[in-house]
Amino acid sequence: MDAFTEAARDKKSAQETAAAEFLTFALGDEEYGVDILKVQEIRGYDAVTRIPDTPDFIKGVINLRGAVLPIVDLASRLGFESTEASDRNVIIVADIGGQVVGLLVDAVSDILTVTDDVIQPTPDVASDTAKTFVRGLIAMDGRMISLIGLERVLPDVELEAA
Repeated sequence: MDAFTEAARDKKSAQETAAAEFLTFALGDEEYGVDILKVQEIRGYDAVTRIPDTPDFIKGVINLRGAVLPIVDLASRLGFESTEASDRNVIIVADIGGQVVGLLVDAVSDILTVTDDVIQPTPDVASDTAKTFVRGLIAMDGRMISLIGLERVLPDVELEAA
């Protein structure tokens, strides 16, 4: 085998084994995942301070070690019924485009490591809302996990100001 063929085979092997990790969590009876590299920490739910004239999916803010952290009700943001927050809920602290926010979810499940070939595209029958937030699906072990692209969770400030 020549050097070119061997290099191409090694590159293909590396691509096939490229893996990504996702933190999975529950919203109601559904399971979702986010890129673990965006997650800074997971914490229990704290009471929030409401802020006037914010979108319905913004529950309010909390004080996180001296920083004001907006809390996004992820169920509401995805178009589902708003979460009635309690001590049983969890906040996933994530970095979204340089802004740190808390994502209110029902429970954190686990961390999945999957290769790119396991991630299926969002089906064409999905609504525009689903296509906006869901960047792919993982079907494994009898579970269907929707992968959320966090970059669209916060509203585009420039568009809202226009």
